[in-house]
Amino acid sequence: MHLSDQEYERIRKLVYEYSRIDLGPNKRELVTARLGKRLRATKIESFAAYIAFLDSRAGSEELTHLIDAISTNHTFFFREIKHFEFMEQTVLPWAMTEGNRTGKKQLRVWSAASSSGEEPYSIAIHLADFFRRNPGWTYKIDATDISTKILAQAREAIYPEDRLREVRPEWMKTYFQRGIDEWAGYYRVREDVRKTVHFTHLNLLQPKYPFTEPFQLVWCRNVMIYFDRPTQEQLVAKLSEMLVPGGYLFIGHSESLTGIQHGLKAIRPAIYQKP
Repeated sequence: MHLSDQEYERIRKLVYEYSRIDLGPNKRELVTARLGKRLRATKIESFAAYIAFLDSRAGSEELTHLIDAISTNHTFFFREIKHFEFMEQTVLPWAMTEGNRTGKKQLRVWSAASSSGEEPYSIAIHLADFFRRNPGWTYKIDATDISTKILAQAREAIYPEDRLREVRPEWMKTYFQRGIDEWAGYYRVREDVRKTVHFTHLNLLQPKYPFTEPFQLVWCRNVMIYFDRPTQEQLVAKLSEMLVPGGYLFIGHSESLTGIQHGLKAIRPAIYQKP
């Protein structure tokens, strides 16, 4: 099935208006393939009819599914491991001393594009292990995503074995339950880890965020690659506001803030600190 120039432009415009994801001309093949999946799922027979459905009141939820289909990327536990090492070696010792201005002994972390949950649960496992060795602190991980469908998957916390290939063997035993019978080959994150992660539906470009306190650490990885420069600047400004002074922002290793106006200090590749 062929996606006409006019149809592609309409899809691009809808996606940009809703999510600020900027689909360039080189994304046409990907969009066509992923639109095909949505046509099969909705039993709609043509791109023109699908676009008409998106434009209707009944299609507002489908727009979320479309964004999800277009922006889904392959993820796994402890992806980009250097961020976890830096968190343990630098961020956590800082957070427990200079970063603890409230005196509450609470660490607050935000996984801003949490997808199907591998990132926030990886953070939670690392924190569970760290604070078992350094007791007296509590921690909370807020995890947000634009897709309600992917958030439902994340709350389930069930993953195929190949997503766990970077998990240490001792952590597999401590923090995961192995599936049996029809769930053979799958693992579920244990409840004590799940309850430290709070999932919320959120569009990163919405005017106001629902958080009452700032964070010592914000992870926003592999999201900005979808945005144009003005949107990237706007997002970095909003994320910076959510950091305590001295707090850290992690972005994806394929991303950079070079050429973007921001007030953060570059610490390492893909790691920035609020002055």
